[in-house]
Amino acid sequence: MTATPGTLVLAGTPIGDIEDAPPRLAKELATADVIAAEDTRRLRRLTQALGVQPAGRVVSYFEGNESARTPELVEALEGGARVLLVTDAGMPSVSDPGYRLVAAAVEKDVRVTAVPGPSAVLTALALSGLPVDRFCFEGFLPRKAGERLSRLREVAEERRTLVYFEAPHRLQATLDAMAEAFGAGRRAAVCRELTKTYEEVRRGPLGELAEWAAEGVRGEITVVVEGAGERAAEELDATELVRRVRVREEAGERRKEAIAAVAAEAGVPKREVFDAVVAAKNADRSA
Repeated sequence: MTATPGTLVLAGTPIGDIEDAPPRLAKELATADVIAAEDTRRLRRLTQALGVQPAGRVVSYFEGNESARTPELVEALEGGARVLLVTDAGMPSVSDPGYRLVAAAVEKDVRVTAVPGPSAVLTALALSGLPVDRFCFEGFLPRKAGERLSRLREVAEERRTLVYFEAPHRLQATLDAMAEAFGAGRRAAVCRELTKTYEEVRRGPLGELAEWAAEGVRGEITVVVEGAGERAAEELDATELVRRVRVREEAGERRKEAIAAVAAEAGVPKREVFDAVVAAKNADRSA
């Protein structure tokens, strides 16, 4: 007789203050057949703080073993187990392990549910003071400078508010790259240590925030950046757009990259800057 499939439970855990733990979390921790934890040591501290003694088997489930352990957990789910997935903080799958397991469970028609919990993305967005009606989460940026800048330029014309995670030792470099890709005057908020003792939200233009970060910043970081504004095309005429592209080219930047950067700064489509550059080039030839 085929066993009735179990249930995969994605549980949100506190991002700082343990009192933010939802009541259902303690119940799930106490009754799950299997608990898959990103860090078993942190899980132990969490259960102790909540006064919970897990009855089920505890296994590690992190980036390094996610691919190998997923089949084992799916097998347990197919056998009828209730598997609880928790990460170090926040919701599983949101820049944390979980996506592979969810996808595998869905493929096997296993029920997937969640215990809603704290989210650094939504908390930072709400505290930022920036528009919240439309936003997109971009996760962590690439570590290499060139790849990071390229990724940022891809969304330079994005109208929605942008939310990023970042490591404290890379914050200044990231803010510098954002200032270059989006313009130093673009509004942003750096949120660190959310819900913890030393919580801080620093708001201001990207250029100013980059200077502030040069002094060194500690803690877990979430960066919220204002989307591209709707500027009238006449604010910067074609001559000024071309001049800015030439300045960047003279500094060693490739034309394609220079056009993308100027378009981001001016808040206009890249095609508009490209057309202005082409027109100026043709005018020079015919002069």
